Amino acid sequence: MEKNACIRTKTDNKKIDKCKLIVNDLDIPFERLSDLLSLAGNKVRLKILYLLSNEKALCVCDLSDILKMNISAISQHLRKLKDKKVILPERKGQTIFYSVNSENKRLFNMLFKQIEND
Repeated sequence: MEKNACIRTKTDNKKIDKCKLIVNDLDIPFERLSDLLSLAGNKVRLKILYLLSNEKALCVCDLSDILKMNISAISQHLRKLKDKKVILPERKGQTIFYSVNSENKRLFNMLFKQIEND
């Protein structure tokens, strides 16, 4: 079995130290983005986020009709997104409408533009 070995002849300690500091300083944003992408990594949740980004707000029944899934399944996905504050609920009478948290809109819009361009 072949070992992985570094073959560099000179170490740039200043560059390594600088990079360590940057990565350490960004640890919390990395964690947040990792969580966000993990949630969006599910095909159904990604579709829900896409729809909510385009339509501003939809209720569970709307999403159920669009995605041809039962309300219970949609609700489970919405709960996961809501628990992590990726989406926000807004009650209007008896109906709860969901929208993408404004903190995440820019990121999702960039991802969805990539999807639309593929």
